[in-house]
Amino acid sequence: MQAADLLSAARAGDGEAFRALVAPHLRSLHVHCYRMLGSYDDAEEALQEALLRAWRSLATYEGRGPLRHWLYRITTTTCLKAIERRGRGPVVAGEITHLQPYPDRLLDQLGAEDPAAAVERRESVALAFVSALQRLPATQRAVLILRDVLCWSGGEVAELMATSVAAVNSMLQRARATVGRAGEAARPLDARDLEVLDRFVLTWNRRDIAGLAALLHEDAVLRMPPEDAVFLGRAAVTEFFATVPAEGRLETIRLVPTAANGQAALAAYVPDDTGRRRAYGIIVFEVGDGVLTSITGFPGTGSFEAFGLPAEETDLPGGPAGGAEGQAVLPR
Repeated sequence: MQAADLLSAARAGDGEAFRALVAPHLRSLHVHCYRMLGSYDDAEEALQEALLRAWRSLATYEGRGPLRHWLYRITTTTCLKAIERRGRGPVVAGEITHLQPYPDRLLDQLGAEDPAAAVERRESVALAFVSALQRLPATQRAVLILRDVLCWSGGEVAELMATSVAAVNSMLQRARATVGRAGEAARPLDARDLEVLDRFVLTWNRRDIAGLAALLHEDAVLRMPPEDAVFLGRAAVTEFFATVPAEGRLETIRLVPTAANGQAALAAYVPDDTGRRRAYGIIVFEVGDGVLTSITGFPGTGSFEAFGLPAEETDLPGGPAGGAEGQAVLPR
């Protein structure tokens, strides 16, 4: 059925036709919610709310512009309302406790028809950029995403935000100044970066604390949302690895390669009281000049399903790690 036929059927109350009509746009809209809200779970909730609003107001879509554009308008407004409802203002100091990772396996679903698809896998979903967005007031956040990521015109954004083009340009200027370097194009991982991450897994499994320290930048940063704690510098991060995860018995923790936010990541499986390794959290890395510059650990098992990962290590393809070193080679 053609899009026009689906639209007519959906307007007549056909729910299946509506689902088919919006299906090509769902992943892009979900990623848009994620950029706005910084949380995968919040993005899920906001998208469902936006789709319900779109269904109920479908009669107002006049077809003068692309359906995708109309859906983005509704989704942006929904996210702005969600931010206001939760009283979640910009994070002006400290760590962003609501931040969650976004699985690359879902980013891969972005369609080629999406004009933002080329950047959505890199800078516009990189943790540094998403974190920087959360430090903006909600309206500035929306303006920056609509103008710089989705390439809307100033007039289109002004209409959505019920303001003037001059006001939009002013908000955009302030938002760009706040985001700064975090909004620059992210560099894709190269072979040297992947080698660093392979070595990280290898030294972790050997409980080689000195080897782990050698892989860290002098100014490396370790964060663990939703905790407000942050470890700054090679010495502090190394001390954390040597004493905190499994009380320093790193070899008991299984690290499984994955990818998040266009960056390399590892899923951690930690042994319980019975010795069975169960899902614990996702670790996302930034690599530069052959060393790890930033490590963000996300404790919690809720995201494992979104990453396509099981709740127990024994349910992984191939079962528990084998071999003397238990090395896990990251996907190329």
